[in-house]
Amino acid sequence: MNESYDVAVVGRGIVGLAHALAAAKNGLRVVVVDRTEHATGASIRNFGFVTVTGQERHEMWPLALRAKQIWTEVALRAKIEVQQTGLVMSARRPAAAAILEAFMATEMGEGCELLTHKQLAARHPAVPYQPCAAALVSSHELRIEAREAIPALANWMRAELGVDFAEPASVIGCTQGRVVTSSGTIKADSIFVCPGDDLNALYPEVMAAHAVTRCKLQMLRLAAPAYRLPSPVMSDLGIMRYEGYSALPGAASLAMQLHDEQARAVAAGVHLIVAQSADGSLVVGDSHDYGDAPDPFIHEAIDELILDEFNAVLGTPPPTVERWMGVYASSSKQNWFTEQVETGVHVTVVTCGAGMSTAFAIGERVVEKALNQKIREIA
Repeated sequence: MNESYDVAVVGRGIVGLAHALAAAKNGLRVVVVDRTEHATGASIRNFGFVTVTGQERHEMWPLALRAKQIWTEVALRAKIEVQQTGLVMSARRPAAAAILEAFMATEMGEGCELLTHKQLAARHPAVPYQPCAAALVSSHELRIEAREAIPALANWMRAELGVDFAEPASVIGCTQGRVVTSSGTIKADSIFVCPGDDLNALYPEVMAAHAVTRCKLQMLRLAAPAYRLPSPVMSDLGIMRYEGYSALPGAASLAMQLHDEQARAVAAGVHLIVAQSADGSLVVGDSHDYGDAPDPFIHEAIDELILDEFNAVLGTPPPTVERWMGVYASSSKQNWFTEQVETGVHVTVVTCGAGMSTAFAIGERVVEKALNQKIREIA
């Protein structure tokens, strides 16, 4: 494997692909290496929901806006179907509605509307939206089927941008100009390591310094209902998990109310996202359990909490047809970081579960700075 490249990327999840895309757009020779032939982690286990509205206001929201622009272009070129656009945030409580009113008064409210339940129901009469105090309707988001989109993205990058994908191999270490794998050595001028939630294989001291741990999620797929959702749906529990809302006035009051009324859901880190696939089935979640080694089991009681919130927002849930466990890198110190660990070697990790929503913009920023090159648009 003694080949030479301009750029080597370790990790073929969305963060790694984002770095590879940025470099390839500038005509550089790029290789991606991972221990598996296809992405198997957080990048394919999520909602495929590129979420802009509600991201942390000062850094993550602008990154998500830029990433959405890139997703829109790439999806068209790679023939990745955008299955839904926008967002409906159903505020079930007056305290939640008050936060959404405060949100609308910020610059983040551009491209959004605040509707009454009556207005929402009139706009989409076929959808069984349950009574709410207000509903934020955003135009910014897009939703793709992650488990199909990530392989399609990699295939397009290979075919159209000339990105090489090395045969599966474990990366043993990186030094200036070299990626040492179980199958040989790859030479590259610049190396970008995107390890996701792999805490120990490469640069464990960097992961520890940034307080990186894991977050386990429980996810479900429900049978297709008799309606089509115009946009993915969220609710009050989500307001407290997204910093773009939770940093606004009134959030403390809502947090206390949720703790009093839905203590078990709050303790399990439950919030609601409902997205719809091309076949009509609903991807629903999720919960949040933090630790270096969260247990690998699906707990029925947590699924019931997720479905209880679904029932409160959209009525009786359809039957469950699939369950799975998601996992992503998490940290209480920052939402993402990049660090040059030695000359020409950079480590980048998204540590808040927003990789699908921000990775394209993060990869662009990191590669631009590392290579001192402005990333070009695709010709």
